Amino acid sequence: MTASIWDGVVGQDEAIDTMRAAAQAAQSGEGGPSAMTHSWLITGPPGSGRSNLAYAFATALLGDGSPDGDATTRRQVDARTHPDLAVLSTDRVIISIDEVRSLLSSSQYSPSVSRYRVMVIEDADRMTERTSNLLLKALEEPPPRTVWILCAPSEADLLPTIRSRVRVVRLRVPSTADVARLIQQRDGVPADLALRAAQEAQSHIGMAHRLATDSEARSRREETLGIVLGLTSLRSAVLGAARLVEIAGEDARAISEQRDAEERASTLRSLGIEPGAPIPAGLRSQIKALEDDQKRRATRSLRDGIDRILVDLLSLFRDVLLRQLDAGLEPVNVAASTAVDDVARTTDPAWTLAVMDAAAAARRRIDSNVPPTLALEAMLVAAIRRSEQ
Repeated sequence: MTASIWDGVVGQDEAIDTMRAAAQAAQSGEGGPSAMTHSWLITGPPGSGRSNLAYAFATALLGDGSPDGDATTRRQVDARTHPDLAVLSTDRVIISIDEVRSLLSSSQYSPSVSRYRVMVIEDADRMTERTSNLLLKALEEPPPRTVWILCAPSEADLLPTIRSRVRVVRLRVPSTADVARLIQQRDGVPADLALRAAQEAQSHIGMAHRLATDSEARSRREETLGIVLGLTSLRSAVLGAARLVEIAGEDARAISEQRDAEERASTLRSLGIEPGAPIPAGLRSQIKALEDDQKRRATRSLRDGIDRILVDLLSLFRDVLLRQLDAGLEPVNVAASTAVDDVARTTDPAWTLAVMDAAAAARRRIDSNVPPTLALEAMLVAAIRRSEQ
């Protein structure tokens, strides 16, 4: 049986039905104006499948008329090479106004091979107010064959004027069982490993994939939890904070190195430069621009890595609190259950909540440009068990 373009969007049946019906109405011209619109906003928590749904919808719109797409269009969309698809995706803190200007210019072209021209903006919440106002003009008067698909964590992350001009599709956090099933089928990993990855990723599809397929990523996560569980003194907190920053850096490099190399090779090919050949003087500025973008992305990746660490630590103390309260809910860190039992037995819920508050405060401080090491030190000091201080 041929896989559907919607298979990568797990646990979102209502959203899939909405967008599949819209794609069918767009291709057939039936269903009335309420079935299809030219501006969409997909919202949902990180890892819920926002971009997966956006590209599945794009494939259906750009395909041969079927709401389930066709194989050729699917390959082109997956590779981001379809002539009628334009994508704005950034790993930087904000989307620049120049990037949006370029996309707006592209949106004015007529479709070349498909019924529609599709414009996708991932992480639309990273636009400044000035940049958002520029986009607003395009959403108010889109060309008749252009469809905009924006992705953001929530509607509140965008200007009210933009929210009023888009149709919103809301995603929820998929269940761990749904994510595990997807990872097992798509990546060919054992069922128990897929389930553990889905649990530890807290149903974040991308992170579950990394944990299921990358043993080094699993080892880094285990070390992160071990550092906090092994805190015995202020000295161990200071050393632990430094090591957590190192782990975040290792994780960021693991994610970015292969992508950077692929981007550089692709750029060289597009410029007609053979591998290992010297770069002509006239083309060096383009390579320099790519390298600058990659450096900025590395900075963002490090911050994201530190944030993932704090999310993992919050999940650990959430498990401790559930054990202390005998809540009977499913734990996130099943493999650390013995250590969780020990912490729950030697502390009380008030202490656990204080540590969780400290972890949340560290996330806010880092987001406000407090040096990560200092923010992590303060959090880890709060996590030293009282009996061991």
